[in-house]
Amino acid sequence: MKILHISSALSWRGGEQQLFNLCTTLNSVNVNQIVACPFDSILYKRITQKNIPTYRFKKRSGLLLGLALKLNKLCKNNDIDIIHVHDSHAHTAAYLAAILGNNTKIVVSRRVDFSIGKHFLSKYKYNHKNIKKIICVSDAIKNVMKTAVKNKNVLCTIHSGINMNRFPSHNKTYKLHQICHYSKEHIVIGNTSALADHKDYFTYIDSAELILKEVPEARFVIIGGGNQKEEIQNYITDKNLQNYITLLGYRSDVPDLLPDFDIFLITSKTEGLGTSILDAFACKVPVVATKAGGIPEIVINNQTGMLASVGNATELAENVIKILNNNELRKILTTNAFDSLSGYTVEKMSQATLNVYQSIL
Repeated sequence: MKILHISSALSWRGGEQQLFNLCTTLNSVNVNQIVACPFDSILYKRITQKNIPTYRFKKRSGLLLGLALKLNKLCKNNDIDIIHVHDSHAHTAAYLAAILGNNTKIVVSRRVDFSIGKHFLSKYKYNHKNIKKIICVSDAIKNVMKTAVKNKNVLCTIHSGINMNRFPSHNKTYKLHQICHYSKEHIVIGNTSALADHKDYFTYIDSAELILKEVPEARFVIIGGGNQKEEIQNYITDKNLQNYITLLGYRSDVPDLLPDFDIFLITSKTEGLGTSILDAFACKVPVVATKAGGIPEIVINNQTGMLASVGNATELAENVIKILNNNELRKILTTNAFDSLSGYTVEKMSQATLNVYQSIL
């Protein structure tokens, strides 16, 4: 068995972390793989450190046809059995390669819970005969995909998994407090998601404003980069909250900083699953989240976290304050959440994916 993974992302977010986890785990059990990704991507820099073969390409908008031709040659020269695509552009390139005569079987990973676009290409690329499985990271995504995919048998759910070894400690180090110039008495409420529209950080900021009225010692930290940084910073300034909310940008040391959170607050309006929530579970940080996408599949209200309606800052703030005022509730939520992680490990996700490969060959 030889797998060709394709990723077109330059940045490092949840999807790239999952691909990295999958490749390194399968590599440890001697599955032959090649990872095709852009020259200057973070994935390329990290995957080469694991001695996994790579094929590098230059990412240019509008040149997916050129990449498709290269994929055909790559599949032929390396006897590829399965192409596994990990994002929309990678999927398009593999689809075009199939149109040009590539008969290699295709597996698609779908990690977002919004509907398939109405463009004719979007309609056909999910229904090509070469596609043997579409792996959805949540049942919520699977249900969305049912409206666009004719052969429902190709759809399956494999929840994302995290590497528990990344989070060896649940104890506060106060490293985050030092970086943000907080005192140990400050209550830290944070998020580690990218600054993207679907994360709805405007509701996060509205929630912070309400929480501060009841908990003036609260401080808010957002760890992540993205194209909405300026817009979010302006919103913080407009509300005069710049002394209470810190944008730290992208950090590679999240496992060291996350245990310093007192609450993990995620206010997404759409979400495939939410692996950053699983990271918080691993650090025994209580989670307050919205009922977006696949989140309710991992955050069970009043059991593994607290849920609120999408866009409801009042409800989100009330849930945060409720946990801060109830140590017993906090203990119940974090214990149950940590125990639930046995179902969301890298090993379980990788084995389920390997089973998919084996089932279609």
